[in-house]
Amino acid sequence: MMDCLMSTRGEANLTYSTDFHLQGFDHLQNYRICLFIFFFFTYLFTLSGNILIILIVCHQVNLHTPMYFFIINLSLLEIWYVSTTVPNLLALMLTNNSRISFHWCFAQLYMFHGLGMTECALLAIMAFDRYVAICNPLRYTTIINRTMCKRLASICWFYGFLSSIIPLTATLKLPLCGQRNINHFFCDLAPLLSLSCIDTHSNDIINSCVIGFATMSNLVIIIVMYINIIYSVIKIRNNAGRNKAFSTCSSHIIVVSLFYSTAFTVYASPKHVRSVDFDKVVALVYGMFTPLLNPLIYSLRNKDVKTAFNKLFQNILENIIYRKDKIIKTCSL
Repeated sequence: MMDCLMSTRGEANLTYSTDFHLQGFDHLQNYRICLFIFFFFTYLFTLSGNILIILIVCHQVNLHTPMYFFIINLSLLEIWYVSTTVPNLLALMLTNNSRISFHWCFAQLYMFHGLGMTECALLAIMAFDRYVAICNPLRYTTIINRTMCKRLASICWFYGFLSSIIPLTATLKLPLCGQRNINHFFCDLAPLLSLSCIDTHSNDIINSCVIGFATMSNLVIIIVMYINIIYSVIKIRNNAGRNKAFSTCSSHIIVVSLFYSTAFTVYASPKHVRSVDFDKVVALVYGMFTPLLNPLIYSLRNKDVKTAFNKLFQNILENIIYRKDKIIKTCSL
C-alpha cells in the first residue's frame, strides 16, 4: 500500500516537474534555416508594422479618436500575441533545442488563449464603435467618449484573460504520462490533451463551451452591429455618403473575416477530419500572418493613416536633414 502511494506521488511530481519537447516542423529539418529566415523576417515585419501604427496614431492629433484608440489596442495585442509563440519557434528552428519548461508551456497556453479571446471581444467593441458612428453620428462623441473607450478596452482585456483561466485550470488538473512530446510548435490545448493518461472528453466539452461562447457571442454582436449599419447605409441617398460609410467599415470587416475563418477552421471543424500538420499550418496563419496583415489592412485601406504616415515620414526626414546641416555647420566652425 505504501509503495503504491509513493509511486502515485512520484508520478504526480513527475507530471508537474518534467519539461516538454516541442516537435515543431521536425519533418522539414532540411529546410530549417530557410524557414528560420522566413519566420524571423515575418516576425520582424509584424512587430515593425504594429509599432508603426501605434506611433502614427500617437503622433497625429487628428487620429486621436475612439476608432484609432481601439486600433492601438489591437496593435498592442498583436505584438504580444505574436511574441507569445514565434520567438519560441525561432529558437527551435535555430538551435534545434525542443525543450520547453512545464511552467512556460502552460503560461504560453494561458497567454495565447487569453489574447485570442481578448481579440474576439475587441473586434466586437470595434463593430459597436462603427455602429454608433454611422447609426448615431450626432450622439457619437457623447456615447463613445474617452472614459467609455478606456472602460470598454479594459473589459475586453479582463474578459479575455479571465475566460482563459477555465481551460488552463482544466488542463493543469489532467495527469500526464509517457513521453512529453508535443506535436506542435507551441503549447496548445489539443496537443496537451493528447498527452493525458485519462479520457479527456469532459475537457473537450469545457474547452468547446468556453472558447465557443467567447467566439460566437462576440461574432453575434458583430453581425447584429453590421446588420444595423447596412440598414442605415441603405437609407442614405447620397452615393458619396454610402461609400464613405462602407469605407470606414471595410478594414474591420476584412480583419474579422481573417480572424474568425482561421479560428473556426481549428476549433469548430471535427478533429478527425484535420491532420496535425494542417493544424500547425492554420496556427501559423492566425498566430503569425494575421497579426502581420492587420496593420497593412488598416494602413493601406485608410486615407487618414496613409496621410499621417507621410507626414510622420516627412517630419523624420526633415529632422535628419536639420541635424545633418547643424553638424556640418558645427564642424565648419
